[in-house]
Amino acid sequence: MTSQRTNRPLEVACPQCRKKVLWNEDNPYRPFCSKRCRLLDLGAWADESHRITGEPAMDEMDLDALLAQADRDGGLQ
Repeated sequence: MTSQRTNRPLEVACPQCRKKVLWNEDNPYRPFCSKRCRLLDLGAWADESHRITGEPAMDEMDLDALLAQADRDGGLQ
């Protein structure tokens, strides 16, 4: 199978404002359109508006209790 390469740069939607931007070395904020959109996205991660789904992580107290239980039971299985 042959793949044809075009000279047209890749165009993507800014994750923050959905504006079309070129994905190339001339855009230091890629995939974002601007520094503002990049900082807004970072702020959303910082205040936990953006999250990766999954089970919550164990905190230290839960881990200590699990290890103590394993010691009483003769080890982890």
